[in-house]
Amino acid sequence: MAYFLQQLINGVTLGMIYGLIALGYTMVYGIIGMINFAHGEIYTIGAFIAVIAFTLLGPLASAPLAIVAVLLAAMLFTAMYGWTLERLAYRPLRRQAAPRLAPLISAIGMSILLQNYVQLTQGARVKPLQPVVRGGFTVFEEGGFLVQMSYVQILIWVLTLALMAGFALLIARTRLGRAQRSCEQDIRMAELCGIDVNRTISLTFVLGAALAAVAGLMVTLYYGVVDFFIGFLAGIKAFTAAVLGGIGSLPGAMLGGLILGLVESFWSAYFSIEYKDVAAFAILVLVLIFRPTGLLGRPEVEKV
Repeated sequence: MAYFLQQLINGVTLGMIYGLIALGYTMVYGIIGMINFAHGEIYTIGAFIAVIAFTLLGPLASAPLAIVAVLLAAMLFTAMYGWTLERLAYRPLRRQAAPRLAPLISAIGMSILLQNYVQLTQGARVKPLQPVVRGGFTVFEEGGFLVQMSYVQILIWVLTLALMAGFALLIARTRLGRAQRSCEQDIRMAELCGIDVNRTISLTFVLGAALAAVAGLMVTLYYGVVDFFIGFLAGIKAFTAAVLGGIGSLPGAMLGGLILGLVESFWSAYFSIEYKDVAAFAILVLVLIFRPTGLLGRPEVEKV
């Protein structure tokens, strides 16, 4: 029981990180119907900005205010990357009404470009970071096995839940949220109704990139190492989570992330850590066979 509970805590923590990255995929897909494969590299940039900022802050790095400052800096810089990415790689194609395959190829190209950009500027070696948030407490004890929950895990849970609540309010109650929902329904009609579609799409990329920065910071605090390639696998898994939950659905992205994190954690603990990715992707295949739209996805309606 204690071992199971420990894996549950670890799986939920990992799933929340996947869920945050998956939100960026699902937001962009929900509005313009494309997969931004460069989103994983934005997450990598957020993680590196966090490492650089913590290194610069030095002894102040463990102070709560310093963590908030690093979080805001990472969100700001990655938001700029997200905005630039949309303006350079996707908007020109949208203006020219390019085929749906063109933005997909552009996204893959930008993913490779950003990956090499990070490698050139930061090097190919892993970047370690000294523990910034230390300690935790014992949740449960059984037969000498202590179920631990670290303060970093608590920070990840609280931050993720707060961001999810904030985004739910943003989508439901704000002008930007209404514009995003309008674009999701029918982008041409939204434009005819006076909604600034370009601005809405740019802000969606900015918000998605800021969420990726939060995930990058949390991974940096949780694992203590980053490298230029972490965005590739994390991006693929987050995309899997978005598809599993129903791409285009914000709750679905978080649900898919949690399922993926739990599957990985329990499979690693009870079976084989080498095949945890195989197990996660096998679950995805099984779900899509019986429910092609994902767990919370809606079937697309053919517009006439």
